[in-house]
Amino acid sequence: METVKLKKDRSAKKTGIKITGAEAIIHCLLAEGVDLIYGYPGGAIMPVYDELYKFQDKLTHILTRHEQGATHAAQGYARVTGKVGVAMATSGPGATNLVTGLADAQIDSTPIVCITGQVPRHLLGSDAFQETDIIGISTPVTKWNHQITKAAEIPEVMAKAFYIAKSGRPGPVLIDITKNAQFEEFEFTYEKCTGVRSYKPVPQPSTKAIEAAAELVNGAKKPYIVWGQGVILGKAEKALKAFIEKAGIPAAWTIMGESAIPTDHPLNVGMVGMHGNYGPNVLTNECDLLIAIGMRFDDRVTGSLDTYAKQAKIIHFEIDPAEINKNVPVDVAVLGDAKTTLELILPLINENSHEKWHKEFDKKYEEEFAQVIEKDLHPTKPGLTMGEVIEEINLASGHEAVMVTDVGQHQMVACRYAKFKHSKSNITSGGLGTMGFALPAAIGAKMGAMDREVVAIIGDGGYQMTIQELGVIFQHNIPVKIVVLNNDHLGMVRQWQELFFESRYASTVMTNPDFVKIAEGYHIEAKRVTERKDLKAAVQEMMASKNPYFLEVRVEKEDNVFPMIPSGASVSDIRLK
Repeated sequence: METVKLKKDRSAKKTGIKITGAEAIIHCLLAEGVDLIYGYPGGAIMPVYDELYKFQDKLTHILTRHEQGATHAAQGYARVTGKVGVAMATSGPGATNLVTGLADAQIDSTPIVCITGQVPRHLLGSDAFQETDIIGISTPVTKWNHQITKAAEIPEVMAKAFYIAKSGRPGPVLIDITKNAQFEEFEFTYEKCTGVRSYKPVPQPSTKAIEAAAELVNGAKKPYIVWGQGVILGKAEKALKAFIEKAGIPAAWTIMGESAIPTDHPLNVGMVGMHGNYGPNVLTNECDLLIAIGMRFDDRVTGSLDTYAKQAKIIHFEIDPAEINKNVPVDVAVLGDAKTTLELILPLINENSHEKWHKEFDKKYEEEFAQVIEKDLHPTKPGLTMGEVIEEINLASGHEAVMVTDVGQHQMVACRYAKFKHSKSNITSGGLGTMGFALPAAIGAKMGAMDREVVAIIGDGGYQMTIQELGVIFQHNIPVKIVVLNNDHLGMVRQWQELFFESRYASTVMTNPDFVKIAEGYHIEAKRVTERKDLKAAVQEMMASKNPYFLEVRVEKEDNVFPMIPSGASVSDIRLK
C-alpha cells in the first residue's frame, strides 16, 4: 500500500522541439498546471500512458477501478479545489463509461477535461475494434468536445479545452485523440488560450441593471435571497456575505450552494427545494422581492412554476444568459460573474434589518423543529435515524469536514443537517442525481484537500454502484472516511412508493452483503453500529483515525425524509409529515 504524494515539479518541456503527439499531451497537461489524473488505460490510449510512465516524477496518475469512477474523482477534486479535474480513458467502452460523469459535470457546472483514445484515423467509421463515436455521444453532455486526428492539432485544442472548461460557467470538455495522432511527430509549441472567437464566457455587467436591482432591493419590505453554486464558482462568498449583512436580507441556499456562507450565520435561513426547510420554501410565496444569485431555478427548487413567487418582483444575478427567463420570468437580469456584480451593487444598497420579516422565518423554523427536526436529531424511538448520525459527525468534526454525499434520502438528510464553516465543503450530485457519485468523488475531494477531513455519506444502494473504488483507497492509502447509512432499501424510491404508490415496494428492498467484511477485504478499518449507545464512540473513533475508515450504521428501514414538496406541487404545499 502506497501513500499518494502529488508531484511538485510540474514544469513543462521547452517548446520548439519535435516530439510525438502522445508526449505532447503530457506537456500540454504540465503547461496547464495539472498534477493529478484519474484514468484507466487501454489500447487506443496506450501511447499516452507510455509517455505518462516516463513522467511519473511530474504527474500523479490514479488508476480507478472503473472509468466512471475516474470522472467522479475528477469532479470531487475540481469541486473542492476550484481547479480543472482531469480523467483519461481508452476508446469504445472506456470512453462510453465516462458519459455519466460528463453529464453530471455538465448539469452541475464542474470543470473537468476528459481525454479519450480513438482508433486510427483511417479506421474511423469502419466499426473497428473498440470504435465508438464518442464525439456524437458526448455532444449533449459536454460544454465542448473535439476529435484530434493529426498530432499538430494537439496544443491548440488542449489549450482551448482547459480555457473552455474553466471559464465563465464551468463545465466538462472531452478531447478524443486518434491513435495515429498519438504516434505522429511534430514541432511542439504551446500557448495558453486566453479567448475564443464568438465565445464570451463572462458578460459585461450593465450599470442600468445594477441600478434597477438596487432600487428594488432598497424599496422592498420582504426581500429574500436564494443563492446557488454560482456564488462558489464565482468566488463570491465574501461579496454575498457583505451584501446580505448590509441589506439585512434573509438568505437561503440550494444544495449546490450550501457552505458558501457558514451554516450558523444569523442571516442563513436554510435550504430550499423538495426536502428543504419549511420557512424558506413557504415564504418564497410571501416575499415581495426574490433575489436569485447564481442559481438556475431548477424544478426541485421551484416546484410548480405556475405558483412560484408570483407575488414577487424577481432579480436574477447570473453569468449564463441562457438561464435568464428560462424557467422563471424575471424583472431585472444582472448578467456577469457573481463576485463582480455583487461588489458593484453593494455601494448602492441601503443598510437595513427587516426584523419583522425575519420573525416570519423564525416562526416557521420553530414549527419545523417541533414536528421534524427534533425527531430527526433527538429521536425517542429505538431505531437510529440518519439525522442523528449526521449530527454526531458535525460534533466530532467541529464543522470543519468536507461532506461528499451520494443520492437519495441520506443526501437530503446530510444536506439538511450538515454544519459547515468553510466554502466548498458540500460536494454532491445535484442536477443529475447520480447514484455511485460519492465514493469516487470523495477520493478526488480528499486528494484535493489533504489538510481537511473528507467524509463520504452514502446509502447502501449507491454504495454498491461504485464499491470497487475501495481498491483505489486501499492501494494509495487515501484517508477518506466512509459512512454507509444502511436501511436495506433504495430509500428515496421506497419513500415515494409509500406516499404515492400505496406502499407497493416494487424492486426497492435490498439484500445486502456484509459491508464490513468487504471493507476489511480491502484492508480498511471497519465497524458496524446498530444501537444508539454505540454511535457517538464509533463516529469519534472514525474521525480520530489517520487512515481510511469505513463505518456502517444500520438505520430505520422505513423512515421518511421531511419536509417534502410532492413532485409538481407548489412550494406552499410542502408537507411536514
